[in-house]
Amino acid sequence: MSDDAAIAAERIEILAEQARSAADADEHDRAREFVRQSRRIAQRHRLSIPRSFERFVCDDCDAYLLPGQNARIRTQDGHVVVTCGCGSQARYPYD
Repeated sequence: MSDDAAIAAERIEILAEQARSAADADEHDRAREFVRQSRRIAQRHRLSIPRSFERFVCDDCDAYLLPGQNARIRTQDGHVVVTCGCGSQARYPYD
């Protein structure tokens, strides 16, 4: 990994922490902006978003998902269904 990519990966991690903190403080617009910035950086440097961060982000509205506040989490037949407040759903398998 080049120096630029390493710096970008570190910045994505920092933005993930900031998005989590902003969402906890009910600053959802600010958290959404942190999510968008991290996605832009990842695209520019052809990096993937860490799974621990990507699973808590809505693909449609870029909201940082907090279970019980703006997201509903359910399990069904071998997968987890995450429903955002905007109505979009994401399904992830579990073992």
